[in-house]
Amino acid sequence: MLNKHNMARLCAMFWLCFFLFTILLGRMAYMQLWRGDYYAKQADGNRLRQSRILAPRGLIYDCNGVELVNNVPGYAVALQKQSTYDKQMLQRLSALLDIPLEKIEAKIKDNEYYSEPVVLKTNISAELITKIEEQRRDLPDVILQVQPIRNYLHNDLAVHALGYVGEVSSYEIEKGLFKNVAQGSIVGKSGLEKTYDKVLRGEDGILMEEVDVAGNVVQHYDTVDPVQGKSLKLTINYEMQYKLEQFIDEHLEYLRKMKFAPKARAAAVIALDPRTGAVKAMISRPDYNPNLFVNGISTRDWNAINNDPNFPLNNKAISGEYPPGSTFKIVTGSAAFELNKVTLNELIYDAGYHPLVPTMGNAGGEVLGWLSFIKGLAMSDNVYFYELGYRVGIDAIAKYARIYGFGEPTGIDLEGESSGLVASKQVKLDIWNEGWRLGDTFNAAIGQGFNLSTPLQLAVMLSCVANGGIKHQPYLVDSYLNPDGTVFGRPERSESKHIDVSQRTIDYMRDGMSATTEEGGTAAYFRSLPRKVAGKTGTAENPHGRDHGLFVAYGPVEDPELVVVAIVEQGGYGSLSAGPIVYKAFEEFFHEKNL
Repeated sequence: MLNKHNMARLCAMFWLCFFLFTILLGRMAYMQLWRGDYYAKQADGNRLRQSRILAPRGLIYDCNGVELVNNVPGYAVALQKQSTYDKQMLQRLSALLDIPLEKIEAKIKDNEYYSEPVVLKTNISAELITKIEEQRRDLPDVILQVQPIRNYLHNDLAVHALGYVGEVSSYEIEKGLFKNVAQGSIVGKSGLEKTYDKVLRGEDGILMEEVDVAGNVVQHYDTVDPVQGKSLKLTINYEMQYKLEQFIDEHLEYLRKMKFAPKARAAAVIALDPRTGAVKAMISRPDYNPNLFVNGISTRDWNAINNDPNFPLNNKAISGEYPPGSTFKIVTGSAAFELNKVTLNELIYDAGYHPLVPTMGNAGGEVLGWLSFIKGLAMSDNVYFYELGYRVGIDAIAKYARIYGFGEPTGIDLEGESSGLVASKQVKLDIWNEGWRLGDTFNAAIGQGFNLSTPLQLAVMLSCVANGGIKHQPYLVDSYLNPDGTVFGRPERSESKHIDVSQRTIDYMRDGMSATTEEGGTAAYFRSLPRKVAGKTGTAENPHGRDHGLFVAYGPVEDPELVVVAIVEQGGYGSLSAGPIVYKAFEEFFHEKNL
């Protein structure tokens, strides 16, 4: 019995050992045959380090090939990805980089689900590089990455068009705002840098290194070189942009100093080619230096920009919404002629007020007597256009405003464009929950009341007048360039179309604007330019202070090549505040043309 009992136990032990051996053998086969490659990589990971080589972004040039944005070589400090980090090492690194420990730890936490090194500081100095290398034994997880640093050669020049770059955030990656972007990548944050980020970004390279247990590089393996992004050739003219920006800053200071406009610190200017829609200059004031954002903006600089009451980050040329003032009289005039509510030589009497609403008249109670359309537009008479508004009605005014492009984005290749607002009965009902009155129609007829437009929308309207009725989509990028300067491609744009306004009516608008810059017009000083320019003054009501000053113009009259729109916030009369800016734009344009 004892032998049988021992035999049973021995047999059970045998089968248990056999079962365990089979499991171990199977596991070994699984690891060697099915998962061999995976574990080989894991083993290599203990001695091989893969680093990303950031691709240089494409360059940005003006229309004549002048370099506006490029890249300079630099180093970034990063932490090799680890599950945990030595506290003393992080404290030592915090002191070296002058970054609070809490901020470093927060950065590590933000990157905990990514395999990329955690970039802590970019574009570091040679002195800091030396200090890190001297303390390499105490900083085993710290690596130095070669990195192209974005460089805006002319600082704040055309900043609202160009935009700026920065490190992609975890939020942007999680929300899918940037596709196929690794943590630590540099992406466009605003302006053209953001709109054309995919074009500019390029393809990152890979560097394989063998390291020892301390993280020191033993040898380098094959490298996959990065591919630089495509460059952008813009429509902006550097010379015009630079000289206009310089003049605007001087002019705003002059307006404040002479007490003509004590609070004139904000302005917007747009200049474009009415034949194509190509933007030649785009300016918004105040501005900021995009280089401040490249390496991570300091708290002091951010507060200075963010707390400025004139909002430097806003591109007022495309997002600023203002009553168009008397520049809108082109719309009202077009509606009246298209609907046959007035003839060119019909005289309308201005007694200083309109008899149907006696409280509404000209500024200062001015009386101009009998006026034809040409004289009424040249002298920017309100009563004349009240009468035209009364004859056509608000629905027709709204219709032709939309025909000229008001109330919708122009489609320019920038984010953040505003739609503006076209005055209508429904708009007033939605905003004030009140019915429409005749006085509202009068206000709408002269570009006040519920009308809101952007400077760019005014430029599109004026281009339609200048070129004979063709509405072009405005744009800033002419083409994409390969690294050798050859053309890679061009952005797609909407097809241009003729607006539903007759050539006869457009000719009347052109004649009226031409008279504005002649003797007796509100901008007669434009006669001193070497070629004839047509223009229109405007004053936009501002409930928060002094009225805004506007001026729009195109020229040369006989063959228009340039449209310029300027607005000076709290500038008062447009002929005094915005007119000189437009004058300067044409002066520079004609000088460049040797006219």
